[in-house]
Amino acid sequence: MENDSNPTLLDVRGEICPYPMLRTNKELDNSDQPLTALDVLTDHPPALSTIPPEAMKRGYGCEIEEVEAGEWKIRLFKSE
Repeated sequence: MENDSNPTLLDVRGEICPYPMLRTNKELDNSDQPLTALDVLTDHPPALSTIPPEAMKRGYGCEIEEVEAGEWKIRLFKSE
């Protein structure tokens, strides 16, 4: 996803379920403008299986990248 200029960043490191998912949903649902991309940083492994399905229900695609040991970036993006 090289064409996503400046995705919004949501840092939920240090938070445990359900808060990473709830904060992500709030960001997706209540953004002033529709988001084309959102990067969620998390260090809570269960978030990797709770955030993507909720984002997909809202029409977002998802890519997960391990940025360092025990820390992930979940990129949510609107498909064109």
